[in-house]
Amino acid sequence: MPGPNEATIFSRLRCGRNSCNRTFKSQRAKTTHIRAMHSHANYVSHISSDDSDNEIQPGDQPQVVQDDDGGELDLELDAPASPVSASDDNDPPDNPEVPATGLGRGVYTFHPHLNGQKCDAEGNFLPPGSAPDPRTTTAPGDFSPFKDATQFLLADFLYRKAEMSACDISYLMELWAFNMLKYNSFGPFSDSKQLYAAIDAISKSDVRWQAMNVGYAGDIPDDAPDWQAHSYQVVFRNPAECIKKAILDNPDFADQFDTAPYKHYASGHRRYTNFFSVNFAWRHCDRIYADNPATTGALYVPLILGSDKTTVSVATGHVEYHPLYVSVGNLQNAARRAHCNAVIPIGFLAIPKPDRKDDKDPAFRTFKKQLFHQSLTTILQSLKPAMTDPVIKHCPDGHYWRIIYDLGPYIADYPEQVMLSGIVQNWCARCQSIPEDLDGDNQSCRTRQWTNLLCEAYPSRVLWTEFGIDDDIVPFTQDFPRADIHKLIASDILHQLIKGTFKDHLVEWVGNYLVEKQGEDRANVIMDEIDKRIAAAPTFPGLRRFLQGRRFKQWTGDDSKALMKVYLSVIADFIEPQVVQCLGAFMEFCYIVRRSEIGDDDIVLLREKVAEFHEHREVFHRARVWEDFSLSRQHSLCHYPYLIAEFGAPNGLCSSITESRHISTVKKPWRQSNCYKALGQMLLINQRLDKLAAACADFAERNMLPPLHAPPPTLIPNPVPDDPERGNNEAGPVDGERVTGTVTLPNQSVEKYPRKLQELADKVNMPDLPLLARRFLYFQLNPGEEGVPDEAEYPDIVGRVHVFHSATATFYAPSDDSGLQGMRREIIRSTPSWHGGQARRDCVFLVEDEEQPGMQGMTIGRVRLFFRFKFEGTTYPCVLIDRFARVGRAPDPVSRMWKVKKDKTRGGKCVQSVEHLDSVLCAAHLLPVFGSGNLPRNFKFHMSLDAFTEFYVNKYADYHAHEIAF
Repeated sequence: MPGPNEATIFSRLRCGRNSCNRTFKSQRAKTTHIRAMHSHANYVSHISSDDSDNEIQPGDQPQVVQDDDGGELDLELDAPASPVSASDDNDPPDNPEVPATGLGRGVYTFHPHLNGQKCDAEGNFLPPGSAPDPRTTTAPGDFSPFKDATQFLLADFLYRKAEMSACDISYLMELWAFNMLKYNSFGPFSDSKQLYAAIDAISKSDVRWQAMNVGYAGDIPDDAPDWQAHSYQVVFRNPAECIKKAILDNPDFADQFDTAPYKHYASGHRRYTNFFSVNFAWRHCDRIYADNPATTGALYVPLILGSDKTTVSVATGHVEYHPLYVSVGNLQNAARRAHCNAVIPIGFLAIPKPDRKDDKDPAFRTFKKQLFHQSLTTILQSLKPAMTDPVIKHCPDGHYWRIIYDLGPYIADYPEQVMLSGIVQNWCARCQSIPEDLDGDNQSCRTRQWTNLLCEAYPSRVLWTEFGIDDDIVPFTQDFPRADIHKLIASDILHQLIKGTFKDHLVEWVGNYLVEKQGEDRANVIMDEIDKRIAAAPTFPGLRRFLQGRRFKQWTGDDSKALMKVYLSVIADFIEPQVVQCLGAFMEFCYIVRRSEIGDDDIVLLREKVAEFHEHREVFHRARVWEDFSLSRQHSLCHYPYLIAEFGAPNGLCSSITESRHISTVKKPWRQSNCYKALGQMLLINQRLDKLAAACADFAERNMLPPLHAPPPTLIPNPVPDDPERGNNEAGPVDGERVTGTVTLPNQSVEKYPRKLQELADKVNMPDLPLLARRFLYFQLNPGEEGVPDEAEYPDIVGRVHVFHSATATFYAPSDDSGLQGMRREIIRSTPSWHGGQARRDCVFLVEDEEQPGMQGMTIGRVRLFFRFKFEGTTYPCVLIDRFARVGRAPDPVSRMWKVKKDKTRGGKCVQSVEHLDSVLCAAHLLPVFGSGNLPRNFKFHMSLDAFTEFYVNKYADYHAHEIAF
């Protein structure tokens, strides 16, 4: 491979635009020159056309797109106003205010220059502790443009929550009015049009959609393909206004908004969590201050971008959209993952589709990539002035700040990364590794400077084959300060690890391994048995279950995540230990990188897991299952340790966030439209949703409504109905104050049980219950007592006993799907009949010694009964459990999971105990140690906990379990 400094003679390329005679060594240099010097003759540019009524031309009147309900959406073409620079004739206070972190214990060091000092509306810095001015001068109780709270709440419920159609809204209002006529009154709205008009009149978060037409700007011959003659519409919103109204001026984010980069140290290690805790934010603030010392005291606002194509209807011809999203790095990861408008759509990019004969045309592929980059450049232009000179903005806490923008991480899957970074397929977007040896020694970082140097030195052919550079593509980041696309590509847990390495590689390799070792016929028998074992996994709150194993055609990301949770234990008895260890090392890696806080010690552990994975995956090579491990998705594992230090915990930048946003931005609005020219209707729906969310936040801040993220009630009733296959409503995020964990019983007990303890024991066929409950009460009344007292000393329980079929565990689990404060809740069940079927008795973690780490301080119990009684005025919530004993003193060395077995007396009777509900931490998931035998033909999942005696403690059931069951 030639080096960039070697003397080489290549033919040069001539510009040829507007009689320009400049020549260049590479196509990339030529393209850069054309974009800079011939702005009206760009390869991809704005175009004018008179042959389409649907195209919007610069300077034209706004095009009005009507939906089927008569709503209107203005597509404006006016250029966004340039930001107004903040005054720089004042200095920040000598004793700057230390930003409040709310991030936990440890030592924090904040950036000395861009440290987010508050100012007034003119940009003058304020003394520390200054109170903000009122956010609004609107009179208290003014629900404008709505008449009152009832009208607003009804509009919010029908449009944003229930997603009711226009016809159904009108019919509901007719029923309402018909009923109210008897009382000389009318409903809040006369029909759907009045409701829509009220929503449209909301001034908050009113950022209009704009449209531009783009197309091929080269010479177009008479026989040109259709894609060259066609124009493509890109629809977008002013990102500066979107960020200002939806995020910066949103009081909902006041407690989740970081104002200064910091370094966090705890237990002797640097900790990486949110984006402001990382090296990238600190380093870029250093550069901003070095370039412009007047930025001292400014608030650094890095942009987080994401784009991904999505299909809304396979049945009607693969209708595709390509939304572009933006968030800011100031928001903590929990806010971005909580789906609370922290990630906002700012554009729908064009998706050119040629005739089949042009699919592989290099010119078309180049045009499509250039169209993508030119669109991004145009959409983000309104932010560019404020990337060098601060602007004054209102922020979530009610103060003004001097804002400086910057381009931060870009969330994208691998095909999008290839297009973003201008590399050749199968090369790495971050490093210089060659496709034939991606995990080799040459993993030096790609940089903007390195790429430009090569493009000046070599022709296109050499750049493509030797360096993996497509010099026809100039990334959009070239037009923005401090931006290098190779350094902005974020890690992607969903596509790189879960869908890519696990589902597409490892699961497929295990099947092929069985074929190589056992033969195809025997392998098919084993695979059928594996499917039965997957279906036999016991229930667990929120667990996606596979009733027919894993044999279905369409895999989603959630399906792959659910399979990961049970896969290791079901294959362990059929393949050699090194295959299990390979998958175990990979899963350990996945679960560590998914944590909400990762330290330097964890990064060292990640590198060890990558090395283990690479060592053990050789078993597939020896079995002739796979020859070449140079795979882009597996190669991405090598970059995670560095990217964690650069961008923070990867769970805050995963493409699962943008894919979840597809549901509310694209898929639901598409289903609400009439599907004919649906984009305009979808834009209108998104605009209305943003307005309702902004109005709700405004009314809540003025104490006119309950807060948008109100704490949950102390007692949560059973969330029924739910889906027995997917575990819906059994586990999920909950907003409330951060606590380690609480377990509570429902408000209402089950009425059908006797209220006396002995009668209850007879009813549920648990003869030892009275004795166990009395023993429990004795030790509650005598907490320091040692030894085994005589039964005669046990107090009698004569009060009423109340029985429950479930309990609600609420605990701090920020690594899982959780609320803004990192809280999560799950329903633990113990019921004689679940969904009209067999009994369900969940398992729980019981804390026995808080001083011991992980499983050494806990035991597992299977819940037989939740009950509550009073004694001398004190209420005792209790749980009757079958106890399990740990097998060995450490986790199983092959599966990396603890094993437990049913704790039995010498007579073979299960050991039971009554425990206080406070000793329960959360639900536990046990997976049977199946052994080498086959399951009976009609074996069902509800039989597993009774049929087997030894189990794995499934630390892969969720990320919280992985953090506690070590």
